[in-house]
Formats: sequence, C-alpha cells, structure tokens
Amino acid sequence: MNNLVIMHDRQAVTTSLQVAETFGKNHNHVMRDIKNLIEQSGSPILARQMFAESAYANRGKQYPMYYMNRDGFTLLAMGFTGKQAMGFKLQYIDAFNSMETQVRLGVPQTLPEALRLAADQAEQIEKQKKLIAIQAPKAIFADAVAVSHTTILIGELAKLLRQNGIDIGQNRLFQTLREQGYLINRKGTDWNQPTQRSADMQLFKVKETAINHSDGTVSISKTVKVTGKGQQYFINKFLRDGVA
Repeated sequence: MNNLVIMHDRQAVTTSLQVAETFGKNHNHVMRDIKNLIEQSGSPILARQMFAESAYANRGKQYPMYYMNRDGFTLLAMGFTGKQAMGFKLQYIDAFNSMETQVRLGVPQTLPEALRLAADQAEQIEKQKKLIAIQAPKAIFADAVAVSHTTILIGELAKLLRQNGIDIGQNRLFQTLREQGYLINRKGTDWNQPTQRSADMQLFKVKETAINHSDGTVSISKTVKVTGKGQQYFINKFLRDGVA
C-alpha cells in the first residue's frame, strides 16, 4: 500500500497490478476491464493517453499489464463499488495528489533524479559564482571598504584602482582629482588639498604634522588621505565612468 502511485515517463501513474492488489481483484479481470474501457471509449488516441500497455516479469516470464494515469484510474475505478472500495479510492486520490504536487515542486522521486538535481544545482551555483566574479568583484570590494575606518594615501588609492582593473598611477590620479574638482587646482599653499565639495562629501581627511626646524621654527605639513567612504566612492565612480 506504500506505492499506490509511482512516477513513470515523468507522469504520476499506477499499474493494473497495484490496482488488483489494492482492491483484492484478480489481475486478469482488471486487465479485461481496462481492455473493455479502451474498446468502449470510441477514441483509441484518448484511451492511449490514459492507459499504456507494458509488461512485468514473474519467475523469468513476461506478463502483460497496464500503466494508467489519474484519468485512467478514475475511469476504471468507477465500476468498483462497496464501502471498502470507496476507502481505497480515497487513498488513491490522496496518493495521486501527493505525487503530482511533488512533480510540480520538482522533488526528485529516485536516487538518480536526486543526484542529477544536486549536480544541476551545484553547476548553477558555480555559474553564478563565476558571473559574480566577472561582473562585480570590484563593486563588492568597494562595498567592503565603505565601512573601513582606515584612511589611505592617494598613491595607495591608485594601487587599489589598478587592482580593480583601472589603469592609473599616482600622478595621473592627482591630476584627475584636480581636474574633476575634488582637489584644489590653483598653485599655492592649498595645492592638492580637498575642495569644499570633497569636504562636504567626506571623501578625504587631512592629517596635519608639526615639523620642527633647526632654526627653531615650526611648520605644519598637511597630508591628504582618502577615507573608507572616499575609497568606495572613487572605485565605483571610475568603474562606472572610466578615467578621462
């Protein structure tokens, strides 16, 4: 009773053998009833959609049987009467519903199907990983540095950009940042310092260092460093727009 409905040719079916066993009938009589239904249907094509001839082995010999889908079973079971027969019909309905639900959900029914499904899923995962690696490794890296509290020199930013496929060196990066309004472009003490626009966007921090000279004077050295937010911003920007 555990295998009332099985999978055959990608369809939920039962067999004349199983029906005979379940309802306590002689298999030859079930075969006879099926043949009568096929003859009386008036539509051999429709009947073949419900019933499929096959064979089973018993003690080294082959004997005929039929596979039947839900419609075929329903047509056959109409002639089965009695309280016990009704209970078996209900069990069959539940079995068909369960099997057809599993088919819709793609649940494997056999070990080979389960192994094939696992292999297909593994292949899809690998394809997705490769696609991500091709399309977005730079953006992923940029997202990672967005939360970083470590500031880096502009020369180090140029190295990061090259690691992300952007061909640019330190001098050219300074020039590009000046031309695009991120660093001050006019000659003087503020040369290469962040513009007000950059300050508002929190792309840079300026580190001030006091330098003691031999004549007793003290001067202030200003070093521009790129914030984690700035690293993300510029990597995404140059990936998207390229370097002019």
